[in-house]
Amino acid sequence: MVFKSKLTYLLLVFVLVLSACGQNEGNSSKENSEETSSEESTENTKESAEDESSEDADFVAAYKEGKTELAKASEGEEVDYQSVIDLYNKDLQPLVAERDESIDQQITAALEAGKSGEMDGAVVKQIFDKLTQKVFYLTVKHEFDEINENWGNTEEVNSEIEEAKEYYAVLKETVEKRDAAYETTMVDQIDAGFSEIEKAVENDDKLGFQLGKQLVDKTLMKTFYLAAGAMPNGYATKAAEAAKEDAKEAKVEQAEGWAFYQSISSYLNEYAKEDASIIEENFNLENDVKNLDPEAVNHAFVRGFAKIALHEYEESEENWGEDKSTITALEGALFIDLIASDIKSMESEEDYTTLNELAQSYLEAVKADEKEQAMEDLKNLEDRLNTIIENAK
Repeated sequence: MVFKSKLTYLLLVFVLVLSACGQNEGNSSKENSEETSSEESTENTKESAEDESSEDADFVAAYKEGKTELAKASEGEEVDYQSVIDLYNKDLQPLVAERDESIDQQITAALEAGKSGEMDGAVVKQIFDKLTQKVFYLTVKHEFDEINENWGNTEEVNSEIEEAKEYYAVLKETVEKRDAAYETTMVDQIDAGFSEIEKAVENDDKLGFQLGKQLVDKTLMKTFYLAAGAMPNGYATKAAEAAKEDAKEAKVEQAEGWAFYQSISSYLNEYAKEDASIIEENFNLENDVKNLDPEAVNHAFVRGFAKIALHEYEESEENWGEDKSTITALEGALFIDLIASDIKSMESEEDYTTLNELAQSYLEAVKADEKEQAMEDLKNLEDRLNTIIENAK
């Protein structure tokens, strides 16, 4: 049994689901004052950046230390839950609560349940690990928002880029694992995204920044999807297979899938609520893992992301002639790339190639303000995406 108390278990499940003098003298005085003010501002910015960098390092260190201690459970060793709780409350909880209070509640509940013996330690570790990864992902996105708000202040913006990269460095291991499992090149794509962002800042190209940001963001989303619900190496499939022989291990993998899913659940809940409900129901820790249906989860993801791609293309058409049209055109292409392996397996490699070429053609037409070509491509994109949705039912 993973849980020992039905009441405590149900309360925990509830918490888990809840889940920015003379004229010359006067001029000289003004110039000196402005120069001093500028120097002080630069120095303050530098000090602030150093303080934030130190704080970021503390958050990352606390995460790694807590994860290491909790990992003892999988080795059959005793876990010092109180030390992890103290570490979390002192060094990590401020960031978690700032990003998402529900995650703070979920992690706190899991740690307390581990301490009391109500939840299996290996499950606690997965919840702590993967939900903190979500916090770091949200922090990367937060830094991108800060870059947008501080555009023009190069020193501040470059500092925020470094902060985003520092948090991404923690997530990189997860990306690398998915690249190995699916023979993808997401690490290269994310690196290219950051390079585009840095180049955009150097050239004062705000659109270039927005496009680079989308490449980083959506590739991280793809990472979380591949980990949670893609076949054959997602945790939905792993949990279902494990359930045939080892219910305890299956519950751990169900928890891992659920926790990875939390990083992308908001998108699916907004644009594909029914599909999101299917995924949540299968990963819900209250449910018997033996009833988890990996194909249902996978198909719900495919339908959901295809619907999101359609939404992005609708936004692109509605905002024709504005930067947002180009940004959402890229987003549509990235959501198609997100389910590339599924399109290839459900249909064919040729079908995916055709769809990808259409997405690229539409994006180029939007950039070049070639509306006739763009509308032709858009009609074909919509038809193909709707077919994918039907085929994934």
